[in-house]
Amino acid sequence: MRTNRIRELWAAGKPVVNAWLQIPSGFSAEVMAHMGWDAVTVDMQHGVVDYQAAVQMFTAISTTAAVPMARVPWNDPAIIMKVLDGGAYGLICPLVNDRAEAERFVGACRYPPEGYRSSGPIRAALYGGPDYIQHANTTIVTMAMIETREAIANLDAITATPGLDGIYIGPSDLSMTHGGSPGLDQTDPRIVALIEKALAAAKRNGIKAGIQTNNVTYAKRMVALGFDLVTIFSDTRLMVAAGARMFQEWREEAAAAAKPGSVY
Repeated sequence: MRTNRIRELWAAGKPVVNAWLQIPSGFSAEVMAHMGWDAVTVDMQHGVVDYQAAVQMFTAISTTAAVPMARVPWNDPAIIMKVLDGGAYGLICPLVNDRAEAERFVGACRYPPEGYRSSGPIRAALYGGPDYIQHANTTIVTMAMIETREAIANLDAITATPGLDGIYIGPSDLSMTHGGSPGLDQTDPRIVALIEKALAAAKRNGIKAGIQTNNVTYAKRMVALGFDLVTIFSDTRLMVAAGARMFQEWREEAAAAAKPGSVY
Protein backbone atom coordinates (compact mmCIF):
# COMPACT_ATOMS: atom_id res chain seq x y z
CA MET A 1 0.00 0.00 0.00
CA ARG A 2 1.14 3.55 -0.71
CA THR A 3 2.71 5.01 2.42
CA ASN A 4 1.21 8.02 4.15
CA ARG A 5 3.69 10.90 4.06
CA ILE A 6 2.04 12.45 7.09
CA ARG A 7 2.98 9.43 9.19
CA GLU A 8 6.48 9.43 7.71
CA LEU A 9 7.03 13.07 8.64
CA TRP A 10 5.70 12.51 12.14
CA ALA A 11 7.93 9.46 12.59
CA ALA A 12 10.90 11.65 11.61
CA GLY A 13 9.87 14.27 14.17
CA LYS A 14 8.89 16.81 11.53
CA PRO A 15 5.73 18.94 11.38
CA VAL A 16 3.22 18.60 8.55
CA VAL A 17 2.40 21.79 6.63
CA ASN A 18 -1.14 21.58 5.28
CA ALA A 19 -3.14 23.62 2.76
CA TRP A 20 -6.92 24.03 2.74
CA LEU A 21 -9.32 23.81 -0.20
CA GLN A 22 -12.83 25.29 -0.29
CA ILE A 23 -13.27 25.80 -4.05
CA PRO A 24 -14.92 22.79 -5.79
CA SER A 25 -12.42 22.45 -8.63
CA GLY A 26 -10.05 19.69 -9.60
CA PHE A 27 -7.85 22.14 -11.46
CA SER A 28 -7.47 24.60 -8.59
CA ALA A 29 -6.81 21.66 -6.25
CA GLU A 30 -4.04 20.51 -8.58
CA VAL A 31 -2.57 24.00 -8.71
CA MET A 32 -2.52 24.21 -4.90
CA ALA A 33 -1.08 20.71 -4.52
CA HIS A 34 1.79 21.54 -6.89
CA MET A 35 2.92 24.34 -4.57
CA GLY A 36 4.72 21.76 -2.44
CA TRP A 37 2.50 21.32 0.63
CA ASP A 38 2.94 18.14 2.69
CA ALA A 39 -0.82 17.63 2.75
CA VAL A 40 -3.86 19.27 1.17
CA THR A 41 -7.26 19.12 2.86
CA VAL A 42 -10.57 19.32 1.03
CA ASP A 43 -13.06 21.15 3.26
CA MET A 44 -16.47 19.51 2.96
CA GLN A 45 -17.84 21.23 6.07
CA HIS A 46 -17.56 24.96 5.37
CA GLY A 47 -16.37 24.92 1.77
CA VAL A 48 -18.76 24.56 -1.17
CA VAL A 49 -17.51 21.07 -2.03
CA ASP A 50 -19.80 18.08 -2.54
CA TYR A 51 -18.75 14.43 -2.77
CA GLN A 52 -18.24 14.24 -6.52
CA ALA A 53 -16.15 17.40 -6.51
CA ALA A 54 -14.13 16.06 -3.58
CA VAL A 55 -13.24 12.89 -5.47
CA GLN A 56 -12.10 14.94 -8.46
CA MET A 57 -10.00 17.06 -6.10
CA PHE A 58 -8.42 13.98 -4.48
CA THR A 59 -7.55 12.75 -7.97
CA ALA A 60 -5.93 16.10 -8.81
CA ILE A 61 -3.98 16.19 -5.54
CA SER A 62 -2.73 12.68 -6.30
CA THR A 63 -0.67 14.06 -9.21
CA THR A 64 1.73 15.30 -6.51
CA ALA A 65 3.39 13.96 -3.36
CA ALA A 66 0.91 15.87 -1.16
CA VAL A 67 -1.34 13.70 1.00
CA PRO A 68 -5.04 14.06 0.11
CA MET A 69 -7.08 14.79 3.23
CA ALA A 70 -10.63 15.93 3.94
CA ARG A 71 -12.63 17.60 6.65
CA VAL A 72 -15.94 15.80 6.61
CA PRO A 73 -19.13 17.81 7.22
CA TRP A 74 -20.18 15.84 10.28
CA ASN A 75 -19.44 12.78 12.41
CA ASP A 76 -21.57 10.67 10.10
CA PRO A 77 -20.30 7.16 9.28
CA ALA A 78 -21.95 7.25 5.84
CA ILE A 79 -20.02 10.25 4.53
CA ILE A 80 -16.86 9.28 6.42
CA MET A 81 -16.74 5.89 4.69
CA LYS A 82 -17.55 7.37 1.27
CA VAL A 83 -14.81 9.99 1.58
CA LEU A 84 -12.29 7.30 2.53
CA ASP A 85 -13.46 5.12 -0.37
CA GLY A 86 -12.92 8.17 -2.59
CA GLY A 87 -9.25 8.24 -1.70
CA ALA A 88 -8.74 10.51 1.31
CA TYR A 89 -5.68 9.38 3.29
CA GLY A 90 -6.57 11.43 6.35
CA LEU A 91 -9.78 12.77 7.88
CA ILE A 92 -10.55 15.70 10.16
CA CYS A 93 -13.89 15.36 11.93
CA PRO A 94 -15.61 18.48 13.33
CA LEU A 95 -17.24 18.94 16.73
CA VAL A 96 -16.06 15.81 18.52
CA ASN A 97 -17.16 16.51 22.07
CA ASP A 98 -16.69 13.31 24.07
CA ARG A 99 -15.18 9.83 24.07
CA ALA A 100 -18.25 8.19 22.52
CA GLU A 101 -18.18 10.59 19.56
CA ALA A 102 -14.45 10.03 19.11
CA GLU A 103 -15.00 6.27 19.12
CA ARG A 104 -17.81 6.64 16.56
CA PHE A 105 -15.50 8.62 14.29
CA VAL A 106 -12.53 6.25 14.59
CA GLY A 107 -14.73 3.18 14.17
CA ALA A 108 -16.05 4.46 10.85
CA CYS A 109 -12.46 4.90 9.63
CA ARG A 110 -11.21 1.40 10.55
CA TYR A 111 -12.04 -1.98 9.05
CA PRO A 112 -13.04 -4.81 11.44
CA PRO A 113 -12.01 -5.85 13.98
CA GLU A 114 -10.69 -2.37 14.95
CA GLY A 115 -13.80 -0.63 13.60
CA TYR A 116 -16.91 -1.06 11.50
CA ARG A 117 -15.91 0.47 8.15
CA SER A 118 -17.56 -1.33 5.26
CA SER A 119 -15.42 -2.84 2.51
CA GLY A 120 -15.61 -1.06 -0.85
CA PRO A 121 -12.54 1.14 -1.54
CA ILE A 122 -13.69 1.97 -5.05
CA ARG A 123 -11.05 4.66 -5.71
CA ALA A 124 -8.99 4.27 -2.56
CA ALA A 125 -7.50 1.02 -3.85
CA LEU A 126 -6.47 2.75 -7.08
CA TYR A 127 -4.61 5.38 -5.07
CA GLY A 128 -3.43 3.21 -2.19
CA GLY A 129 -2.77 -0.06 -4.02
CA PRO A 130 -4.33 -3.54 -4.31
CA ASP A 131 -3.48 -4.36 -0.67
CA TYR A 132 -5.34 -1.28 0.56
CA ILE A 133 -7.77 -3.13 2.84
CA GLN A 134 -4.97 -5.05 4.54
CA HIS A 135 -3.08 -1.88 5.53
CA ALA A 136 -5.65 0.93 5.63
CA ASN A 137 -6.16 0.73 9.39
CA THR A 138 -2.53 1.61 10.06
CA THR A 139 -2.21 4.09 7.18
CA ILE A 140 -5.25 6.39 7.30
CA VAL A 141 -4.87 9.36 9.69
CA THR A 142 -7.76 10.30 11.97
CA MET A 143 -8.00 13.71 13.67
CA ALA A 144 -10.87 14.89 15.87
CA MET A 145 -11.63 18.59 16.11
CA ILE A 146 -11.58 20.24 19.52
CA GLU A 147 -13.70 23.37 19.39
CA THR A 148 -16.29 23.46 22.21
CA ARG A 149 -16.59 23.72 25.98
CA GLU A 150 -17.66 20.10 26.15
CA ALA A 151 -14.63 18.94 24.19
CA ILE A 152 -12.30 20.87 26.50
CA ALA A 153 -13.98 19.25 29.52
CA ASN A 154 -13.47 15.81 27.97
CA LEU A 155 -9.95 16.29 26.63
CA ASP A 156 -8.31 13.35 28.36
CA ALA A 157 -11.11 10.96 27.45
CA ILE A 158 -11.06 12.06 23.81
CA THR A 159 -7.29 12.02 23.39
CA ALA A 160 -7.08 8.55 24.97
CA THR A 161 -9.47 7.06 22.39
CA PRO A 162 -7.87 3.96 20.81
CA GLY A 163 -7.13 4.47 17.13
CA LEU A 164 -7.36 8.27 17.23
CA ASP A 165 -4.18 9.68 15.68
CA GLY A 166 -4.60 13.28 16.70
CA ILE A 167 -6.74 16.27 17.55
CA TYR A 168 -7.23 19.39 15.45
CA ILE A 169 -7.94 22.76 17.02
CA GLY A 170 -10.65 24.94 15.48
CA PRO A 171 -9.67 28.32 16.99
CA SER A 172 -12.73 30.29 15.85
CA ASP A 173 -15.34 27.95 17.29
CA LEU A 174 -13.23 27.31 20.37
CA SER A 175 -13.13 31.04 21.04
CA MET A 176 -16.82 31.63 20.30
CA THR A 177 -17.98 28.79 22.55
CA HIS A 178 -15.96 30.35 25.35
CA GLY A 179 -17.35 33.86 24.89
CA GLY A 180 -14.57 35.18 22.68
CA SER A 181 -14.39 36.50 19.15
CA PRO A 182 -14.02 34.32 16.06
CA GLY A 183 -10.62 34.24 14.42
CA LEU A 184 -7.85 31.81 13.58
CA ASP A 185 -4.68 33.34 15.02
CA GLN A 186 -5.91 33.74 18.57
CA THR A 187 -4.04 36.02 20.97
CA ASP A 188 -6.73 36.22 23.68
CA PRO A 189 -4.93 34.80 26.76
CA ARG A 190 -8.00 32.75 27.74
CA ILE A 191 -8.21 31.05 24.35
CA VAL A 192 -4.45 30.62 24.07
CA ALA A 193 -4.55 28.82 27.42
CA LEU A 194 -7.26 26.48 26.11
CA ILE A 195 -5.23 25.75 22.97
CA GLU A 196 -2.21 24.93 25.12
CA LYS A 197 -4.38 22.75 27.37
CA ALA A 198 -5.59 20.75 24.39
CA LEU A 199 -2.05 20.38 23.07
CA ALA A 200 -0.85 19.15 26.46
CA ALA A 201 -3.64 16.54 26.59
CA ALA A 202 -2.64 15.23 23.17
CA LYS A 203 1.00 14.96 24.18
CA ARG A 204 0.08 13.33 27.47
CA ASN A 205 -1.84 10.61 25.66
CA GLY A 206 0.72 10.08 22.91
CA ILE A 207 -1.19 11.45 19.93
CA LYS A 208 -0.59 14.34 17.52
CA ALA A 209 -2.06 17.84 17.46
CA GLY A 210 -2.91 20.12 14.56
CA ILE A 211 -4.29 23.64 14.32
CA GLN A 212 -5.77 26.00 11.73
CA THR A 213 -3.77 29.22 11.27
CA ASN A 214 -3.94 32.24 9.00
CA ASN A 215 -0.31 33.21 8.42
CA VAL A 216 3.18 31.76 8.36
CA THR A 217 4.42 33.63 11.44
CA TYR A 218 1.65 32.30 13.66
CA ALA A 219 2.03 28.80 12.19
CA LYS A 220 5.73 28.82 13.08
CA ARG A 221 4.83 29.82 16.64
CA MET A 222 2.45 26.87 16.86
CA VAL A 223 5.11 24.45 15.62
CA ALA A 224 7.55 25.86 18.18
CA LEU A 225 4.86 25.32 20.81
CA GLY A 226 4.70 21.65 19.86
CA PHE A 227 2.00 21.28 17.21
CA ASP A 228 2.57 18.46 14.72
CA LEU A 229 0.42 19.81 11.87
CA VAL A 230 -0.35 23.38 10.88
CA THR A 231 -2.74 24.57 8.20
CA ILE A 232 -1.60 27.77 6.52
CA PHE A 233 -4.09 29.58 4.32
CA SER A 234 -6.86 28.29 2.10
CA ASP A 235 -7.37 28.61 -1.64
CA THR A 236 -10.05 31.26 -1.09
CA ARG A 237 -7.96 33.30 1.32
CA LEU A 238 -4.95 33.16 -0.98
CA MET A 239 -7.05 34.35 -3.92
CA VAL A 240 -8.65 37.16 -1.93
CA ALA A 241 -5.35 38.32 -0.41
CA ALA A 242 -3.42 38.24 -3.70
CA GLY A 243 -6.24 39.85 -5.67
CA ALA A 244 -6.77 42.62 -3.11
CA ARG A 245 -3.03 43.37 -3.00
CA MET A 246 -2.74 43.56 -6.78
CA PHE A 247 -5.80 45.77 -7.12
CA GLN A 248 -4.51 48.08 -4.38
CA GLU A 249 -1.22 48.42 -6.29
CA TRP A 250 -3.19 49.31 -9.41
CA ARG A 251 -5.22 51.97 -7.59
CA GLU A 252 -2.08 53.51 -6.06
CA GLU A 253 -0.35 53.72 -9.45
CA ALA A 254 -3.49 55.13 -11.08
CA ALA A 255 -3.78 57.76 -8.36
CA ALA A 256 -0.13 58.72 -8.81
CA ALA A 257 -0.59 59.02 -12.57
CA ALA A 258 -3.55 61.35 -12.11
CA LYS A 259 -1.57 63.88 -10.07
CA PRO A 260 -0.51 67.11 -11.86
CA GLY A 261 3.11 66.93 -12.92
CA SER A 262 3.24 63.15 -12.59
CA VAL A 263 6.00 61.38 -14.51
CA TYR A 264 3.56 58.57 -15.35
